[in-house]
Amino acid sequence: MAGVDSMEEPIGAALAGIADSIGISGEALRLLIGIIGMTLLAISFARSSEDWSGRVAGSGWILMGLFIYLLSEYYVKIGDPVLVLMTATALPGGIALAWFEIDKNSQLSTETKQSLVWFRGMVAWSMIPYHVVYCIPYLNIAFVMLTAHSAEWMLEFVGLGSYTMGEVMVDLQNGGEIPLSEWNGNMLLLTQPLGDGGFFIPMYHETGEEVNIGFILSCSGLQSMIIFVGAIVALQTVPWNRRMRGLLISIPTIHLLNTFRNAGIVWLSDQYQNWEFVGLSMFDFAHSYAAKAASLFAMFLLAVALFDMLPELHRNIMQLLPRKLRGEPKSSASS
Repeated sequence: MAGVDSMEEPIGAALAGIADSIGISGEALRLLIGIIGMTLLAISFARSSEDWSGRVAGSGWILMGLFIYLLSEYYVKIGDPVLVLMTATALPGGIALAWFEIDKNSQLSTETKQSLVWFRGMVAWSMIPYHVVYCIPYLNIAFVMLTAHSAEWMLEFVGLGSYTMGEVMVDLQNGGEIPLSEWNGNMLLLTQPLGDGGFFIPMYHETGEEVNIGFILSCSGLQSMIIFVGAIVALQTVPWNRRMRGLLISIPTIHLLNTFRNAGIVWLSDQYQNWEFVGLSMFDFAHSYAAKAASLFAMFLLAVALFDMLPELHRNIMQLLPRKLRGEPKSSASS
């Protein structure tokens, strides 16, 4: 997970100044903004029948948009164009959703209002579990270990080499890396900011030569999993047995596909160390472009497969799209 302490763009710089003035790190302030935003969306989802829920949701959307937007400079730094686009548009998207919730709610159709409530729940129940894992080192490290060893097992199973995983390391905020055994932080709650790598596991050849690739929480596919978790759990009108079937199909599938992705990136980066294209190394190309495009396409196919099992999911997504994209004529009830 990236920090925001070094942000130089105006919004990030202003928040960094606020963080310094109250004696906390920029990342701590970003997490606080996110926690408040997640909480407001969760409350507005749970109490959606209340008249004030739209105003609460509006505040939540703006804070969540800001929370995600503050990651954009980090993704610029590491050269990930897909995530740059996603994070940079989060703030204007959050403001637009707040405008719909507060100013345009009375003009929306009943179906669109219901889908907007579903979207509140989807975001809240996606973001909350992810940050619980991120903020509890025991869980964070468990996901990193599962991810690293799954890739190692996959590579050996398909005969692409013999690898071994190193011990868990900690990327310190002020530079340097130390073994987890030497870290004196709280394992029950992350109370001190870490470097961009957080908790990570380096990979080695069986000979002991380092592969120059490490696994962090962002490699786990957890972000993709929790999007589906949030989208399915927030379907309040769907019986739990159908929701559980959707979860049991989507989560293992994402983990398996992510394991193939990680194994492919390791093998390509290891075998073609001197390959370069328009200034991109094989790792940069495979990680930030090829694997990202393949992952997005796979998530699209998985969503389409789930639409047959959970047509309510498809209906909510379509209801939030502009009428022109739905092929519906414009009416007096805006959506």
